[in-house]
Amino acid sequence: MCGIVGVTGVENALPYLLRGLEKLEYRGYDSAGVYLANPDGTDFLVKEKGRVSALVAEAQAQGVYGTAGIAHTRWATHGNVSVENAHPQASSDHRFHLVHNGVIENYQELQEQYLAGVTFASQTDTEVAVQLVDKFAKEEELSTRDAFAKMISLLDGNSAYGFLLMDSQEPDTLYVAKKKSPLLIGVSDHGNAVTSDAAAMLDMTANFIELMDGDIALVKPNSVEIFGADGQAVVREPFHLDIDPAQTDKGAYPYYMLKEIDEQAVVARTLAGHYFNDEGEIVGIGCAIGDTIKQADRLYIIAAGTSYHAGLVGKRYFENWANIPTEVHIASEFAYDQPLLSEHPFFIFLSQSGETADSREVLDNIKRQGFPTLTIANVMNSTLTREADFALPVLAGPEIAVASTKAYTAQIIVQAILAYSLGEVELDLKQELAKVAVEIQAITDEKATFQAIAESALKDQHSAFYIGRGLDAAVALEAALKLKEISYIQTEGFAAGELKHGTISLIEEGTPVFALLTQAKTAGLIRGEVAQVAARGANTITISSKSLARPDDAYVLPEVDELLMPLLAVIPAQLIAYYATLARGLDVDRPRNLAKSVTVQ
Repeated sequence: MCGIVGVTGVENALPYLLRGLEKLEYRGYDSAGVYLANPDGTDFLVKEKGRVSALVAEAQAQGVYGTAGIAHTRWATHGNVSVENAHPQASSDHRFHLVHNGVIENYQELQEQYLAGVTFASQTDTEVAVQLVDKFAKEEELSTRDAFAKMISLLDGNSAYGFLLMDSQEPDTLYVAKKKSPLLIGVSDHGNAVTSDAAAMLDMTANFIELMDGDIALVKPNSVEIFGADGQAVVREPFHLDIDPAQTDKGAYPYYMLKEIDEQAVVARTLAGHYFNDEGEIVGIGCAIGDTIKQADRLYIIAAGTSYHAGLVGKRYFENWANIPTEVHIASEFAYDQPLLSEHPFFIFLSQSGETADSREVLDNIKRQGFPTLTIANVMNSTLTREADFALPVLAGPEIAVASTKAYTAQIIVQAILAYSLGEVELDLKQELAKVAVEIQAITDEKATFQAIAESALKDQHSAFYIGRGLDAAVALEAALKLKEISYIQTEGFAAGELKHGTISLIEEGTPVFALLTQAKTAGLIRGEVAQVAARGANTITISSKSLARPDDAYVLPEVDELLMPLLAVIPAQLIAYYATLARGLDVDRPRNLAKSVTVQ
């Protein structure tokens, strides 16, 4: 969840490191730090609590510089948010500096067993790791690589790590290791780099080497050495990442979230163009995927957060169009409480980053059991896409805002296309997706309407509700998550029929209740439930499809095929969440306590 960057072999690494951290701040923003070293022995360590901007100001004020360096933006796991707990963490003699993403499960045991006499400056598991490297290098006279490897060998098997280490005695060398935490090596003719996300280094290089679990690498200005989990040297060719660096900028938008909401129409068109040919035939899904799924007697969708909500919508497509029973499970629960499985299961993993730790745990378990797997993700060079049997891209482009928007709609579209490819459906899905794109654009063009709804319904409110039935209930969960995760308004989303089973007791005078109404079969029931909460003082805001609308509805959605209505119904909820947050003077892109990519369990 933290952001890591490292650079070696340049005239001054500081600008690269700071720009990299700014690109990675969505991965964590409790604190940030940078360590720089030079061939003449001078080095600098600067750490600040809070946003990267505070580190930038302090580093520039101190005039630090270096031909190589490492940097980190933190999402706290061990120890509170403080300068002392910020990374890089240093050994007691300041020879070694380490940045780390992940969790060392047995750090306390290691501290007690090996470091009883060492005075610690922080509460972090990372400091235990760097103090161990220092101990082994000094007391056992090991090389830095061997001391690094010995420290790693002591870590509990459940530990996850992305390590980036510097030794002040070798100021041009970056020592790298990873397990269950993404790290890439960037290579160029003018120095090399290490990063947890390629987007952070695109202004230096678009060529990256992917590290595998168990790898240790030595990155120098003009060379890269990689050693596999068995300690043997391995050669891995770099891949070229074809991303325009401008895609990771806000452009004229005040926040990434608003930009990404607006990009959803383009994403729908992009997916239709990728997965269909001009005749409307599926071309972007290999025969092997379809053949394998058709042998399954049940599908299991594994996901977390927003991706889980997308899976709840996808379930309807697989059952209605492909006629395959489908279950949707939360990855963190499935990993440690696996239910009884059918005889021939097929697993679909949904993830924006492709690095979600809980989903990785499930994937590892399922692979050991020998069941076929597919990952649908936004990052195709990620761990989940690489380790699954099959992978499909959602092609949403970089998503920077912590609150996911376009990845959600893209995941729904790819699931729809996959289910469509498996069955015989009397629907021209390519044409329908073109219509979806047009209607998404029309909805996003009405921002003033949603700003007015947000400001009138949610001003000074401490709680709110989203209700719906069927597919609308699935969208209500995502709508509630969007509102609460960035505005901090306690919001519940649930099936409207559950109101009378307890939740209606929470309704007070003026409580905002947003009702989603796009499914004809349950429209009358939803109207009745809206009346019930209104009778108890709720401020009801109904968002309905055109054929089901009434004059007093707050917003009327244009219509597409009913099963695809979630793609439209979620857009007002995203914009309402955005404007409610803006009205409260909060940072839309970086809500408190959250990070974009959840790479720890």
